[in-house]
Amino acid sequence: MKKENTWKALSDPVRREILEMLRDGKKHATGEIASRFSLTNATVSYHLSILKSTDLIREERAGTYIYYELNTSVLDEMILFLQGLKGEEQ
Repeated sequence: MKKENTWKALSDPVRREILEMLRDGKKHATGEIASRFSLTNATVSYHLSILKSTDLIREERAGTYIYYELNTSVLDEMILFLQGLKGEEQ
């Protein structure tokens, strides 16, 4: 995935809040995630698909449920990129 798509995904406050929620571990899509917002399930699903397309999150299916978790390797790459811009050793 291109870096610009990842930055664009992070530019939305709803998506950033979803990532913050996932910092504590896996969350159920419609239960734990969607219930936190005053958005339709379809809108939350759209935000989750954007995050998934940039590999910021991963999905795991368990029966009829979908759980999402943070993919920290993409965040690590972004941090390394920013550190490189600052001239910090990696």
